[in-house]
Amino acid sequence: MLLFFTLGLLIHFVFFASIFDIYFTSPLVHGMTPQFTPLPPPARRLVLFVADGLRADTLYELDENGTSRAPFIRNIIMHEGSWGISHTRVPTESRPGHVALIAGFYEDVSAVAKGWKENPVEFDSLFNESKYTWSWGSPDILPMFAKGIDTNGHAHRPSSRDYKDNIKKVDDGVKEIVSMFNHFYGNDGKTTFIFTSDHGMTDWGSHGAGHPSETLTPLVTWGAGINYPQRVSAQQFDDSFLKEWRLENWKRLDVNQGILPVDYLNNTDLFKAESMFTNAVQILEQFKVKMTQKKEVTLPFLFTPFKLLSDSKQFNILRKARSYIKHRKFDEVVSLCKELIHLALKGLSYYHTYDRFFLGINVVIGFVGWISYASLLIIKSHSNLIKGVSKEVKKPSHLLPCSFVAIGILVAFFLLIQACPWTYYVYGLLPVPIWYAVLREFQVVQDLVTSLLTYPLSHFVGYLLVFTLGIEVLVLSFFYRYMLTAGLTAFAVWPFLTRLWTRAKVTSLSWAFFSVLLAVFPLMPVVGRKPDISLVMGAGLLVLLLSLCVVTSLMKRKDSFRKEELLVHLLQVLSTVLSMYVVYSTQSSLLRKQGLPLMNQVISWATLASSLFVPLLSSPAVFQRLFSILLSLMSTYLLLSTGYEAVFPLVLSCLMFVWINIEQETLQQSGVCCKQKLTSIQFSYNTDITQFRQLYLDDIRRAFFLVFFLVTAFFGTGNIASINSFDLASVYCFLTVFSPFMMGALMMWKILIPFVLVMCAFEAVQLTTQLSSKSLFLIVLVISDIMALHFFFLVKDYGSWLDIGTSISHYVIVMSMTIFLVFLNGLAQLLTTKKLRLCGKPKSHFM
Repeated sequence: MLLFFTLGLLIHFVFFASIFDIYFTSPLVHGMTPQFTPLPPPARRLVLFVADGLRADTLYELDENGTSRAPFIRNIIMHEGSWGISHTRVPTESRPGHVALIAGFYEDVSAVAKGWKENPVEFDSLFNESKYTWSWGSPDILPMFAKGIDTNGHAHRPSSRDYKDNIKKVDDGVKEIVSMFNHFYGNDGKTTFIFTSDHGMTDWGSHGAGHPSETLTPLVTWGAGINYPQRVSAQQFDDSFLKEWRLENWKRLDVNQGILPVDYLNNTDLFKAESMFTNAVQILEQFKVKMTQKKEVTLPFLFTPFKLLSDSKQFNILRKARSYIKHRKFDEVVSLCKELIHLALKGLSYYHTYDRFFLGINVVIGFVGWISYASLLIIKSHSNLIKGVSKEVKKPSHLLPCSFVAIGILVAFFLLIQACPWTYYVYGLLPVPIWYAVLREFQVVQDLVTSLLTYPLSHFVGYLLVFTLGIEVLVLSFFYRYMLTAGLTAFAVWPFLTRLWTRAKVTSLSWAFFSVLLAVFPLMPVVGRKPDISLVMGAGLLVLLLSLCVVTSLMKRKDSFRKEELLVHLLQVLSTVLSMYVVYSTQSSLLRKQGLPLMNQVISWATLASSLFVPLLSSPAVFQRLFSILLSLMSTYLLLSTGYEAVFPLVLSCLMFVWINIEQETLQQSGVCCKQKLTSIQFSYNTDITQFRQLYLDDIRRAFFLVFFLVTAFFGTGNIASINSFDLASVYCFLTVFSPFMMGALMMWKILIPFVLVMCAFEAVQLTTQLSSKSLFLIVLVISDIMALHFFFLVKDYGSWLDIGTSISHYVIVMSMTIFLVFLNGLAQLLTTKKLRLCGKPKSHFM
């Protein structure tokens, strides 16, 4: 098993790394011939102002008194220059925004694996092509920032007085610099000024995605070569901004990044046409270099050129454009050049993704082979499915290994003659040994087919459809949380479709009730929610009420409930009360601007520290130990909660408890074992391996339930986006001074608590159903790898960093699910099987 696990880890690492070779390689090309416009430029110098994080509406709108927050720039719009909205692209972050402005291309997607201050590849820029460049701004990243707006936006939100007042400071700074330049150069009229922003910001102070408040940035230009303001009587736009900003009589010229905005230029039509022609030829040069590079490393009979832009078509477009310029048909030149740019960019994308299909096929073949091998291992070693089928041992043949060696040599030779990178050899050769291992078990495949043929076809198809539907629901739940609601609703109906309803009506009704109750949480909002301490207090009261009922019930059983255990439960109840007090008093203190009280901070950290060892003092009986774990973890969770999520672990735990009972009922119904009371079953550290049974078909459902509950534990109250931009108010009971590492660690523990509750409950399920962890991990491995295969095709290399990062995160989560399960299983075993005694008594384990 250790060898299998090690090899599996290595294979999964290769599968994970493959997405960076397939999706995240740099699209930039080098070695192009520089292109220049043959006409002299209208300006001798350019002054570029970039206001970091400035939204278009915040700059252009008037304040409550009807005056502009940026009077100098407003005056430029009305009397000196041209203006509009720059429609930036995602990711709306500082580095990609500046790269687009200064270097003229969109963010290199391979930068997703880099830090936000680091450029992943070398590229040409406006600075390189200028005789001299001076820049001022933040020393951390591209030194082109106007001071302060982005920082104020993150801290105080764009709607705040601080953010809006800072615009006036920026406006004053721009006015001062413009005056300085004009004075220094003697008002020679050869300076062009551009004022814009790298990205906007949402109402809640974040950026990076594609919300209009993030992508709509201001663009104001004036000076040499720029059109003067144009008065108009009416303008047609899809928004109502002009009326809101009272700029409906000044012509608005919007810009989509990547297209030369000729309407801004105050020059001859010839100059505009020549500039557009140069722009088109420059992009065409990139296309040619990319095509040549790909053609050189591809066998001639395998190379497929980009048909929409053949050599003859390139020649015809360029010849026609030159002819139009000669005959002074300048509008036709601009249109023709835009068409050429569009085709060249499509061609660049085509050659950049040329190998994607080949690499993807290799990874998919490896994935399917690995899933097949893991499935055969389950069937062969952990199930009764092929028992009783003839086990005729055949003499091993040398044909199979020789065939796969030959295939491996052919693949390596094919890659060698095409001068492929070494990673291509890994992706191309990895499926060979995997499929060799699968076909070595051909006898198992034959026995499996023989066994399945004895089952009714309708049953087999039904099970396959249900399994496929379950996998699809799990995959969709990563994108649409309401799919968890659909799944939990289906879970609620499940007992009524089986004989469980007739055998255990109360358990079935409890299962349905808590499934429906848990199904409400994925429908709740995750982004932009406001703290509601009353809900946290309500969750605490529910915990206290539940504790009272459980302790009263246990006290009636005088034979097994000792004073020591009562003391432990009372200590945990007190901890819950203190947590409620700390949450309430901390909130009140922060509202009064008095900070976090020291006593509250001490209680919070003490509660967190004790939550992992106090359960070890309780009885190892399944019910008592699980209840003790719930009380300890809920005390910490309350301290980390700001709203409705405080109720989530409580509802989840109630459903887990019913799950343990209902799984006992299903095994008793099938005659595998007899039902025992949960108060009499004890967790045992040294489990007798002979008690484990072989897997049954119903165990696939149990493994699926585990995966579904783990996904629900993660997405029940949030998603990748909400975790990425979590509310700092969640950790205010522990610290209020900004500390990314400590705050991140506290948030990770908050995320882990529902996982721990699920795994502790599943420890009880394994114990009561005599299910082996080893066989369980193999089933979960197959389920997670099938999901990973889905997410492999859903990885994005376009969109915001949040979109790209989320798609990678989904892939990583399911790829590492089995490893994560090993860690959780170890923690759950520690919490459930270890026993500490007070008063110096020795530690013992119960059998």
